[in-house]
Amino acid sequence: MDIVAVTRQLTVEDTEAAYRAGIFPMFYPEENVFTWHCPDPRAILPLDSFHASRSLRRTIRKSGFAVSFDRDFRGVMEGCAEGRPVWIGPRFYDVYGELHRQGKAHSVEVIQDGKLVGGTYGVHLGGAFFAESKFHRVTDASKVALAALVARLRECGFELLDVQYLTPHLASLGAREVPRAEYLRLLRHALGVECRM
Repeated sequence: MDIVAVTRQLTVEDTEAAYRAGIFPMFYPEENVFTWHCPDPRAILPLDSFHASRSLRRTIRKSGFAVSFDRDFRGVMEGCAEGRPVWIGPRFYDVYGELHRQGKAHSVEVIQDGKLVGGTYGVHLGGAFFAESKFHRVTDASKVALAALVARLRECGFELLDVQYLTPHLASLGAREVPRAEYLRLLRHALGVECRM
């Protein structure tokens, strides 16, 4: 079981402290509570192991997508909440929005014909980026967002990209699982590195 706590409240301070300890929240609407998770194993995407397939590279070159950072943080969060179990609860918009205003959360937007068609967002502390969710309204837009995020993190000297749980999609891009103890060691080291996006 990866749930380490259950609370009725979600605050900016507790959320940041949780990420620093390798824990992240989810909303459980049936009970109106927040569950706090620390998976074992944990999925990471090593920045030097990101695999962009030939078709993805072609999409990035020829799709007409434009990529931006931090232009529509709320819109990306709303996109990530579409059509899913509602683990991004209403309070998440306030907490992560405040982290964004503090420079501790960021979004990647993928734009096509002037419309937001994909993106990803997450939390940034030190040299660690905790990817929270991604979405697409056009084929491959979320992959383009993740590729842009990885490129930016590499450029800025980040050491850790946490993707929480391994999926076949993430595995195809180079993500892998590590034991919790190893993840926490990588996290401690990354938190000691000062990076800006």
